[in-house]
Amino acid sequence: LRAMTGAARQLSEDNLHERLPEVGPRDELRDLAATFNALLGRLETAFDSQRRFVANASHELRTPLTLERAVVEVALADPGADADSLRATCERVLAIGSEQEALIDALLTLARSQRGLDQRQPVDLAGTTAEVLCRWAEPAAAQPVEVSHELSPAAVSGDERLVERLVANLVENAVRHNYPGGWVRVSTATAAGRGGLRVSNSGPPVASDEIDRLVQPFHRAGPDRAHHSGGLGLGLSIVQAIASAHGAELEITPRSSGGLDIVVTFPVAPVIGAGPPRTAREQAEAHAP
Repeated sequence: LRAMTGAARQLSEDNLHERLPEVGPRDELRDLAATFNALLGRLETAFDSQRRFVANASHELRTPLTLERAVVEVALADPGADADSLRATCERVLAIGSEQEALIDALLTLARSQRGLDQRQPVDLAGTTAEVLCRWAEPAAAQPVEVSHELSPAAVSGDERLVERLVANLVENAVRHNYPGGWVRVSTATAAGRGGLRVSNSGPPVASDEIDRLVQPFHRAGPDRAHHSGGLGLGLSIVQAIASAHGAELEITPRSSGGLDIVVTFPVAPVIGAGPPRTAREQAEAHAP
């Protein structure tokens, strides 16, 4: 006990790789030491992940700031700069600022998802998916990517804004990581009381061993996907965080011909109030004058 207590006192975030001694007969004390060592292993993994995330986030936030400064300094150093060139510089700085806003918004969503849910409400998964698809119809047509859908009723319970972000990230991921002339298929359904969302797409091949890394923040798999991306490397990590916060199962499967097949299955939604859940648009129309 003294050896275990002394070792535990010396532990900190800087030496989580150390472990309590597991000596002596296989009794309750040795089981306690083994359980505590397993906890230390999980904490070590969590701290390492947090350090990598902070380092990556710092790099991603510093890059656009450096670019903004360089753009402004070049414009100011040009003695022949006229109104048109300065206007072009301002427009470029605004575009860089928009990218920063998108990154910060994604980081806040990720942090909010990892914190868990404060409360739950009925969410119409089919209606939410339909609204997201409406927003992505024009960008998909511009690529061009053919988007088809089959939206059957699917009532789930959770945070409506986070569920919408989950759907939007999956649709955006499927459209961005695709080929011109490719396709995206989106469907919702209910089975055994559980609402589910499925998003499949054509696109560059993804190796099976890349799947675990795809849900890590700031990870962009392979040169082909990076070339077709233009994203922040946070899309699927946010999807995983939102799914975990809702107790949903996230299954990502690479398709043999390229692209991904992603299925999110929510837990059985409890009965909250009377009547089916309404989308945000239906609620707004119901309260409109």
